[in-house]
Amino acid sequence: MRGREKSVCGPFGRMIRAPLSITPPRRRLPFFHAGSAPRGAGPRSGTLRDGLILAPGMKVGLFGGSFNPAHDGHAHVAETAMRRLGLDRVVWLVSPQNPLKDARDSAPLEARMASAREHAHGPAMIVSDFETRAGVRWTVDTLRALVARHPGVNFVWLMGSDNLADFHRWRGWTDIMRLMPVAVIARPGSLLDSRTAPAAARFATFRVPAEQAGLLPGLEAPAWTYLTAPLNPRSSTAIRSQEKAGRDA
Repeated sequence: MRGREKSVCGPFGRMIRAPLSITPPRRRLPFFHAGSAPRGAGPRSGTLRDGLILAPGMKVGLFGGSFNPAHDGHAHVAETAMRRLGLDRVVWLVSPQNPLKDARDSAPLEARMASAREHAHGPAMIVSDFETRAGVRWTVDTLRALVARHPGVNFVWLMGSDNLADFHRWRGWTDIMRLMPVAVIARPGSLLDSRTAPAAARFATFRVPAEQAGLLPGLEAPAWTYLTAPLNPRSSTAIRSQEKAGRDA
């Protein structure tokens, strides 16, 4: 539990964060157990300016990715989450290099940041290179660092359903689920795989109905929801393939 808080009972029998400190007992989960990820080295020493102006009580979505390049499908995920969760901000966390992807296929960070800015519309959408500034590599370490730097902010991890299908392969994925609420936004081609994903089964009892998704930022983790919306078929892989075909023609 973050900061000086206590937990009070909210909708669905879930725990909602409130001031003062009482640590509730952890609920034991019976299967797909994965131990805690070892903590990385953390942010580099010295003063770090993350460029994020966040205040306690704000509801902030964290949307990570390579954005190689960014496209309308990414904007669809961010905008759906902001609207359905009632978020104050969505931070697009542009990774220096996804450790699960081949670096040879990645455009330079500056190009991917520019691509994200083209699709992150409005002042509530913030494009950040926090992971590069902090010197962290894994998502779980990024989220730990942001929680430590911004106490009292109600963070929600955002991801498309295509990522949920493989989420159980991420380093420290169970730690992420217990660190902050998670919102999954439906993406084409992954609806069936994501709904039957190990992560969805592992945390099935902590799923919040989509019609109550606006409560998610204030819920105690683990808590997650699955949001459907008109699907946008754009993908970074398809865009790169089209660009390569154009160059080879």
